[in-house]
Amino acid sequence: MGLYKILKIVAAILGVLGMVLWFMIVYKGDEAIKAAGGEGVDPLMYVGYIVLAIVLLFVLVFVLKGIFEGNIKKTLLSVGVFLLVVIISYVMATDSIEGLPLVDDEPITGSTSKWVGAGLYTFYLLAIAAIGAMVLSGVKKLTGK
Repeated sequence: MGLYKILKIVAAILGVLGMVLWFMIVYKGDEAIKAAGGEGVDPLMYVGYIVLAIVLLFVLVFVLKGIFEGNIKKTLLSVGVFLLVVIISYVMATDSIEGLPLVDDEPITGSTSKWVGAGLYTFYLLAIAAIGAMVLSGVKKLTGK
């Protein structure tokens, strides 16, 4: 039996188990679950954790397999460029917390503010690069024909 068939069977079993647990939660209702301290939700959370672990394992295996089968130099160059973008974004971000709301009745730290800003700048820079690549590809197609 191939890996695809095994994964399909595991996905079907986890899907059916998840549906059964979900119906149990819906049948009990919100008030019964709150009164029980959330005990009815625990099995569904465990299914979610199991699925997450399986997905992470397969992603890790296939990414590593792809890296070693492909051109590792290009892969490392791409990772390096991404890290450079993150570093540039972190340098551009400020640690100002002025005007930010409280989270759980505690102020946001300067470090948290800087990392959130770095994430936003990283997104903006990568979005601009992606849009630029699409425009450049379109221009090359138009001029090449």
